[in-house]
Amino acid sequence: MSQIDSSRAVGANTASFDPVEAARRLQPVIRAHADETERGRRLAAPVVEALRSGGLFAMGLAVAMGGTETPISQALRAIEEVSHADGATGWNVMITFDTELWAGFLRGASRDLIGSMTKPIVTGTLSSPGQIQKTDGGYRISGRWKFGSGCQNADVILVGAILCEGGKPVLGARAAPQLLQLALRPAEVNILDTWRVTGLRGTGSHDFTIDDLFVSAERALPLNITEPFERGPLYAFPMLASFAVAKGAVALGIACHAIDAFKEIARAKIPATKTSTLRERPAVQIDLAHAEAIVHSARAFLFQAVEEGWQELVAGRQIAQQLRALIRLAATDCVHRCARAVDLMYNAAAASSIHESCELERCFRDAHVVGAHITVQPAMYEAVGRVLLDLPPDTAVW
Repeated sequence: MSQIDSSRAVGANTASFDPVEAARRLQPVIRAHADETERGRRLAAPVVEALRSGGLFAMGLAVAMGGTETPISQALRAIEEVSHADGATGWNVMITFDTELWAGFLRGASRDLIGSMTKPIVTGTLSSPGQIQKTDGGYRISGRWKFGSGCQNADVILVGAILCEGGKPVLGARAAPQLLQLALRPAEVNILDTWRVTGLRGTGSHDFTIDDLFVSAERALPLNITEPFERGPLYAFPMLASFAVAKGAVALGIACHAIDAFKEIARAKIPATKTSTLRERPAVQIDLAHAEAIVHSARAFLFQAVEEGWQELVAGRQIAQQLRALIRLAATDCVHRCARAVDLMYNAAAASSIHESCELERCFRDAHVVGAHITVQPAMYEAVGRVLLDLPPDTAVW
């Protein structure tokens, strides 16, 4: 691990930029355009510009590249607040945060491209990496990438690609295919209209293709997600663990939205064959209390584990494997427990929940899509359990 500059632990411009307050301030505009975001299957343009100008698309970007390099707990709380207003919008803020962390590992021309822009929106994906082959003066890259969240709003798109010779992967250490990484301009990719899904529809997580694009040699370097170029603790935090806990923040926001939406329904709704409001039923009161307990306990575990890891890095120490396991457990458990809290609210509202006009309907769909992400799928429980029993995690997404 490269030496950590602990002076960067408090973040940049903290006196003038409070990401949590910025997120709360933007909640009305996010909510006002949530239906447009859902219908368009991408962030509504006014929301994109509000998030950009409000600094919420710069939280993961290093100060040296024009970002705010926000400490991870503050960034997570901001993502939660945005997700409280709309899950898909929170997902886009989260993905940009994730990708900007990746940008902290870049060197050369890809790093320079991001640094040359003012308030860039950086997105990217490693899913289904394409192929890149050497040619005179550089490389040619082709392929189809999945889950390009926010790609329609991006100024820069980061991708990984398998290095090939003669159509076959070049193998590196442990006979694994060698991967290169590079930053692309939006005009260099072709976005496909593929994001037609159950939940988180507004994230614009479309596939995109690249067709025999020439890139200079300095733009494509070996994939690096273990040795950050930036020296702040934000980039020393294990990258995949950062990705996982950020999913937890989205889940928390969606669950809080569902609880608030249910409370409004319960105060006004008089169920069929009843003469009193839904809120007066003991079973409903119990479900609400359980949902609140689930969300509060999930949040407490998530932020406790993250903060313990952060303090280790600030002190100049690596995060030990057992603590890393608890961080991954906190993220995974948070996502799935929050889905359970949403389920309780969805079911307690009964037939009111099934209408598209009901906020609970969207929360229900969105909450269950979060848990499908590879970094927080239920299989992570097994990986964590292995580590807690002094075994290797036995997963590539550790």
